[in-house]
Amino acid sequence: MVDYHAANNQAQYTSGGQQSYMEQENDWDRDLLLDPAWEKQQRKTFTAWCNSHLRKAGTQIENIEEDFRDGLKLMLLLEVISGERLPKPERGKMRVHKINNVNKALDFIASKGVKLVSIGAEEIVDGNAKMTLGMIWTIILRFAIQDISVEGTAPIPSAFTETPNWSADVWKDGLAFNALIHRHRPELIDYDKLRKDDPVTNLNNAFEVAEKYLDIPKMLDAEDIVGTLRPDEKAIMTYVSCFYHAFSGAQKAETAANRICKVLAVNQENEHLMEDYEKLASDLLEWIRRTIPWLENRIPEKTMAEMQQKLEDFRGYRRVHKPPKVQEKCQLEINFNTLQTKLRLSNRPAFMPSEGRMVSDINGAWHNLEGAEKGYEEWLLNEIRRLERLDHLAEKFRQKATIHEGWTDGKEAMLTQKDYETTSLSETKALLKKHEAFESDLAAHQDRVEQIAAIAQELNELDYYDSPNVNARCQKICEQWDTLGALTQSRRESLERTEKQLESIDELYLEYAKRAAPFNNWMEGAMEDLQDMFIVHNIEEIQGLITAHEQFKATLPEANKEREAIQAIQAEVQKIAQYNGIKLAGTNPYTTITPSSIDSKWDKVQKLVPQRDQALQEELSRQQSNDHLRRQFATQANMVGPWIQNKMEEIGRISIEMNGTLEDQLTHLRQYEQSIIEYKPNIDQLEGNHQLIQEALIFDNKYTAYTMEHLRVGWEQLLTTIARTINEIENQILTRDAKGISQEQLHEYRTSFNHFDKVRGPSPTPVPTATPTPGDAEFARIMGIVDPNNSGAVTFQAFIDFMSRETTDTDTADQVIASFKILAGDKNYITAEELRRELPPDQAEYCIARMAPYSGPDTVPGALDYMSFSTALYGESDL
Repeated sequence: MVDYHAANNQAQYTSGGQQSYMEQENDWDRDLLLDPAWEKQQRKTFTAWCNSHLRKAGTQIENIEEDFRDGLKLMLLLEVISGERLPKPERGKMRVHKINNVNKALDFIASKGVKLVSIGAEEIVDGNAKMTLGMIWTIILRFAIQDISVEGTAPIPSAFTETPNWSADVWKDGLAFNALIHRHRPELIDYDKLRKDDPVTNLNNAFEVAEKYLDIPKMLDAEDIVGTLRPDEKAIMTYVSCFYHAFSGAQKAETAANRICKVLAVNQENEHLMEDYEKLASDLLEWIRRTIPWLENRIPEKTMAEMQQKLEDFRGYRRVHKPPKVQEKCQLEINFNTLQTKLRLSNRPAFMPSEGRMVSDINGAWHNLEGAEKGYEEWLLNEIRRLERLDHLAEKFRQKATIHEGWTDGKEAMLTQKDYETTSLSETKALLKKHEAFESDLAAHQDRVEQIAAIAQELNELDYYDSPNVNARCQKICEQWDTLGALTQSRRESLERTEKQLESIDELYLEYAKRAAPFNNWMEGAMEDLQDMFIVHNIEEIQGLITAHEQFKATLPEANKEREAIQAIQAEVQKIAQYNGIKLAGTNPYTTITPSSIDSKWDKVQKLVPQRDQALQEELSRQQSNDHLRRQFATQANMVGPWIQNKMEEIGRISIEMNGTLEDQLTHLRQYEQSIIEYKPNIDQLEGNHQLIQEALIFDNKYTAYTMEHLRVGWEQLLTTIARTINEIENQILTRDAKGISQEQLHEYRTSFNHFDKVRGPSPTPVPTATPTPGDAEFARIMGIVDPNNSGAVTFQAFIDFMSRETTDTDTADQVIASFKILAGDKNYITAEELRRELPPDQAEYCIARMAPYSGPDTVPGALDYMSFSTALYGESDL
């Protein structure tokens, strides 16, 4: 027989001077009899209690004294409720096997400090109901009720402590059961509607709610309790202990769920930041990948308009498309640093971007972009200059070719005519003289043909897009020129054969023709020069053209004298003919150049001179305007350049000498950044002046050493540097707040850090560093933490992390595993259903999607491995 008094002393619970709930048990023990009503209640309650545990092992009992007789389910029950392994049971069906199994169970109970009296294995094997119920009650006392007493009143839910004692009378009207549920789950019970005079309704309400919502099986019938004068206290206590364990487990599960939710929220936020980084890095790399081929394309266009459009596209790239990408690149680095800081603060592994998306990869791609960009603008301007030269040469070629083709028009017909065959001697001689004049004219045009050929050659060398047509035209002119030469020689030979038959022709006509031809050619050359196109790039060049033009004008008086002399010859011919009564046969037979044509061309030369004056003066004015643009750009560039350099140096000093709180430093830096941003209109104005210079096709500037490209790079570097400096302070604030570092501690850290910061030089992006000196093993260990890449320098951020990391209270993988174990009911795996029941929906699905199937022993279908998942949250090194 069990020593119930000894067992009761272990489970006794009192409040103030209340009596022991076991004081009236002596009669039951002594007589070895059990009130039938009590036995019924105990059978039902103890059976339900056993099944609530056996169902975890996938089995149950129907008859409490029969189903435990072989000891197998008894041993299984003890293993489930204790979480320990019992000796291997014997599987034989003989009585001795059953007794041995029950003895193993009783020995295990005794090993837990429970004194068994008069309970032997034989009674259990024989199905003794009294002994079996007593044994189950002993198990309930030890494994269900004793925990409540040992833990004291503090962890017991308040509804327990508000109850006067364990007496069954307290629970008989059902209000105490309902009050207990309402205390912990007020939404399940409308306590104010319950009536003390309706105990059956009260009890049924409490039992049904407990079974439906608290997973507590119904262990008693309301009618059994109400219909019994004194309900069985053991049954009541067993039932009430289930409520305690249900609420106690719920509280532990809630605490565990809260911890897991906190960890998952941090992990989800970090994953979101990682996804943002990956997308931003991919977009930026894709933009660089698309842009580099465009910048590396050096295939020239055929026309000035097309090249000007290329230059305009490049301006749009530099002023519109690239600046946002510069900001994206800077923001990418800031986001990466912030993410790494958050991961360190939450005890997570450092973020490693996917292959090809490291910050170093972005910087490498950006370096390639700037390499492709370098020289592109210079190439564009050179190409525009080349096309301008080509257009000028092509127009010059067309002008000279047109003049030459106009001169040669009809010359072949004239040279092939046979007019000398029917002329008189004097007429033949005249024809010969005329032919000599033509040869003189032909020789005078030799220079123009050579100029046409030279221009065509230069167009070929400069890769003029219309070179085939130019070459074809030049070839035609040269072939025609050769033909004219051959025809001229042939006609001379024909005329000379009849020369001896001819008289001398009038010397005056001949002299007129000889002098008129070169003078006429001179005037044509002068008109051509006066209409010649010119291109200059500075004041000195236009002044050279003006000087040459003045020199030409100085020759006009002498040219006019020659004109008057030629006209005097013609006047002398008219005078002699009139004097001698000679009837002239029309025009001068030796030349087609008439006095009127000479006067006409002379008048045209006189008109072209002032037009040329005006064109040269207009060009001089344009060059003076260009010089003004150069000076205007240079004046501003010479101010902006030093300003950018000065700001870069100031940022370097600020990052080293910052005082006050981090918030003060951050405010100061943001104000400083705003002052820099407010300087942007000066950069825009400089860009505008630079565009005016390019539109004016100005290719040099002797007034400044600064180029727009150099200033753009400096400005972008200045914005990036101040942004990085601000980000460093923001990360220090983030670290300080997460680590709980006071302003005084931070100041002390900064002082200590600066004490060892002996080596520091100017940098485009100043970052305070401490340069270590080799030392002992402890020093080497510390350096392995603060300088894992062996760079030889320690950042202030790494210094702060090291100083505060060991005092920071952060969640660990072990803590998360322990929390999941609570939710899983001490199992080594957890199910999706349990996750959805204990966690918010989004976080439950987050875990389910990432947890691997559990492959350990005693698993069930759909079991998930929460241990590997928890370890993965922190990295293997945490364990």
